[in-house]
Amino acid sequence: MTFVCACCDAEIGDVPTVWAFSAPDYWGAPEAGGESFLEDELCCIHAPELDELHFFIRGLIEIPVRGSEEHLTYNVWVSLSPANFERAVSRWDDPARVEEQPYFGWLSNNIPGYPDTIQLKTRVHTREPGRRPFVELEPTDHPLAVEQRDGVDAHRLAEVAKVCGG
Repeated sequence: MTFVCACCDAEIGDVPTVWAFSAPDYWGAPEAGGESFLEDELCCIHAPELDELHFFIRGLIEIPVRGSEEHLTYNVWVSLSPANFERAVSRWDDPARVEEQPYFGWLSNNIPGYPDTIQLKTRVHTREPGRRPFVELEPTDHPLAVEQRDGVDAHRLAEVAKVCGG
């Protein structure tokens, strides 16, 4: 899709609008036979030094692109409490999961081009089965939260592609 910037009428061209992280930034090489796992949508990391399990779910930070129906989308990982992770998994295939209250979580990827995004507060909104949850950032003055709230002009897509490797 070719984008034209709504603010300056410049043709941006065909640039990626979706950027994905394959794992939470905390993911390393788990010990063989450990409790850690990484799947397409879910992750668990065992921290043996603390004897703790940390749970993550994949979701989408969607940022409106002004003058377009498209979104700039970051496919990210968010940590959930053990109780919320268990609840999300238990309702995974349930169409009624769209009625769930949002789960509190912490953003678990550092997104290039922004000040540190690790540990930004989020609310994870489940959607119908087959769709990744929507990740709503806490409304702060962090540039990523501001962009999610206010949207971006199309020329921002080219900037993102440059820092994200596109």
